[in-house]
Amino acid sequence: MKILHIITGLDVGGAETMLFRLMTGMDRERFTSRVVSLLDPGPMGDRLREAGFMVEGLGMKRGIPSPMGLLRLMRLIRSWRPEVIQTWLYHADLAGLIATRLAFPKGKRPKVVWNIRCSFMALDEYRRMTGITLRACAALSSFPDAILTNSHEARRFHMQLGYTPRRFEVIPNGFDTITMAPDITASPSVRAELSLSDSTLLVGNVARFDTMKDQRTMIMAAGRVVASCDATVLLIGRGMDHDNLEVAAWIAEAGLPPDRVRLLGQRRDIPRLMAAMDIHVSSSIGESFPNVVGESMACGTVNIVTDVGDSALLVGKTGTVIPPSDAEQLAEAILRLCRLSPSERERLGRRAREHIEKKFTLSHVVRHYEEIYEELII
Repeated sequence: MKILHIITGLDVGGAETMLFRLMTGMDRERFTSRVVSLLDPGPMGDRLREAGFMVEGLGMKRGIPSPMGLLRLMRLIRSWRPEVIQTWLYHADLAGLIATRLAFPKGKRPKVVWNIRCSFMALDEYRRMTGITLRACAALSSFPDAILTNSHEARRFHMQLGYTPRRFEVIPNGFDTITMAPDITASPSVRAELSLSDSTLLVGNVARFDTMKDQRTMIMAAGRVVASCDATVLLIGRGMDHDNLEVAAWIAEAGLPPDRVRLLGQRRDIPRLMAAMDIHVSSSIGESFPNVVGESMACGTVNIVTDVGDSALLVGKTGTVIPPSDAEQLAEAILRLCRLSPSERERLGRRAREHIEKKFTLSHVVRHYEEIYEELII
């Protein structure tokens, strides 16, 4: 069976990571997969090529509709004739549906499956085109053969927006517990790299710079935390670097000493960094089913999450859940974990990994996708 994946872009993010896991995890004797990026392919495109997949970019510009790009996509669909078209994220959902209808205006056409990866959109904080695209998707949501999402909260939110799908299924993210695993060498090596002492607690946040990730609240809380305990904050993700003047202003506003925060930007050694952390924090104001939380749990790291999307379901009883946008409660939650003994934090980390191994393995998620694709073409 031929599966064509269409995604908005291939930078490093939750949807892109799940696409990579799915394509590399599927049975290649039964499924032939390739991927098209509306934007130029990014780092995840390189990883997919290295894994042996065909990756194509349409060269569209972010926020600017491209009739020529849509025409190229239509021609690719018509020439390759996939049985299933799996789209990822709103712009790709809309483009994939339109291109498929144009490629096959009559008769049998590929099955179209949308993939929703968000449970909250503060539309006034995003580009105007994103809001228009989301509303168009809601209006056309009865046309795809199925819509998949990774959280129950995302399903509820989109139904409220007016989505009326024929089939709406929740498939939570799955995690590679071999790659994402505890590593006793990670902590000393990361501390050596960053010139930090063994006694310094590492409190990390892995997220691209984005309004929805609310790194400002994380930084405001960190300012309170480092005033009370020996901790260093690691901020990791695209845009979280020294060139970001907005982040620099937040650090100054929080009174966070420069030597108590590390802006590491986008990294390729995320498993190592997560395994080195004593605490991982997700400070988002909106999530569906956050990959970074499950990944850090698989690495044996205890988590603090905001009560958005299915974050609380993901951590279960192994972590701490707080309201979003509350720097004071976040600081208090971090300090409570800082005051635990190392053995107590390690015990919580082991429970977190066991929770992932029991409920959120990648193999189970991949099988679920495969079953849905096979059901659609029967």
